[in-house]
Amino acid sequence: MKILAFSDLHMARGRAADLVTASRKADLVIGAGDFCNHRQGLEQAMQLLSGITAPLVAVPGNAESAEELRVAALPNMTVLHGDGTVIDGLTLFGLGYGVPVTPFGAWSCDLSEDQAEAMLSPCKAADILILHSPPKGVADVTSDGLPVGSTAIRAAIERIQPQLALCGHIHDSWGKTGTIGRTRVANLGPVPNWFDITPA
Repeated sequence: MKILAFSDLHMARGRAADLVTASRKADLVIGAGDFCNHRQGLEQAMQLLSGITAPLVAVPGNAESAEELRVAALPNMTVLHGDGTVIDGLTLFGLGYGVPVTPFGAWSCDLSEDQAEAMLSPCKAADILILHSPPKGVADVTSDGLPVGSTAIRAAIERIQPQLALCGHIHDSWGKTGTIGRTRVANLGPVPNWFDITPA
């Protein structure tokens, strides 16, 4: 399956247009959160992506809540947050929000490590984990050189060992990749990222 994946669109019109164009060659599109800014403009962000006709699976970032994303979702969009879905034999499980809790204040949709662990625990197997936050130690370094990823997400990847773990959130690590066991981890950013995956 040919998969197009991105994160952290933040209502960037030009980036959205590039993603819509690229999506014409995709069997599946994945959005790893932060479609809007500070809980504002989500409907407009969805309109920017409305030209995507392939199945679209998304998790909320810390810039939009799961409920807000489900309300604004496009007709071809499945929103995951502590749950999973199967598309053409491919098993996907998603967890959005900032993990651990960010310093950004009340507008930010965040989870503690304990909350994230509880929401990831139902997932016993998956081909792809769709996350907003990166795992601790992989693609999670800020401009200050600090690794700020999630220990709960890393533990889930170690336990589940999906083929792919896709994330965003830490802008300074966009484009960075790594591995945890046999899992490839990628911090996506708002550009077309391509993956070819066969269901396990």
